[in-house]
Amino acid sequence: MSAPSASASGRRLGRRLIQLYAGLTLYGVSSALLVAAGLGLEPWNVLHQGLAELTGLSIGVVLILVGAAVLLLWIPLRQRPGLGTVSNVFVIGLAMDGSLALLPEPRSLTVRVPLLVVGIVLNGVATGLYIAARFGPGPRDGLMTGLHRRTGRSIRLIRTVIEVAVVVTGFVLGGTIGVGTVLYAVSIGPLAQAFLRWFAVPPAPTGSTVVAAATPEGVILRP
Repeated sequence: MSAPSASASGRRLGRRLIQLYAGLTLYGVSSALLVAAGLGLEPWNVLHQGLAELTGLSIGVVLILVGAAVLLLWIPLRQRPGLGTVSNVFVIGLAMDGSLALLPEPRSLTVRVPLLVVGIVLNGVATGLYIAARFGPGPRDGLMTGLHRRTGRSIRLIRTVIEVAVVVTGFVLGGTIGVGTVLYAVSIGPLAQAFLRWFAVPPAPTGSTVVAAATPEGVILRP
């Protein structure tokens, strides 16, 4: 490899790493904003919040534990994790707990509604950042795509079944469902797609051997 191409590859890898960890950190921050707003969470965080209420653990710690458990389910599905997959398990939960520790508890709707909107938009930015880095899907989305390959069922169906199950379970355990849950569901797809295009990293001339870089098509990845 010539010096110029090696330098370009190094810059590309550096940009991808920055995008990955900036995206995962911002995802944790955005999730904390949704928790603080108290107007409804994204599906998996409804479950995480419910389990946190049940166990007394912080929601970020629960997110990490659930992510690790879901990652174990990749083994029989023969999914191959990337750097982004493993980082996803830890970084989002830590960022979420850290942000919640710093955020005051808002009481007025004039504060909670803007928090909700900012949280959803920031979540779209974060999703675009870390998916565009191409370091592998999050544990939960890898589970969906793995089940899709093993069962032949559509990703849409598998994702719907899983997310309905986690929302219902989380709600029963005390997780928050509300207008924010619905607004998130209808807006995160378009937001993530827009920011994916914005943050797209030009592909390398040859495939990278650092991590699994493929991103499943037809699914917006979430942690």
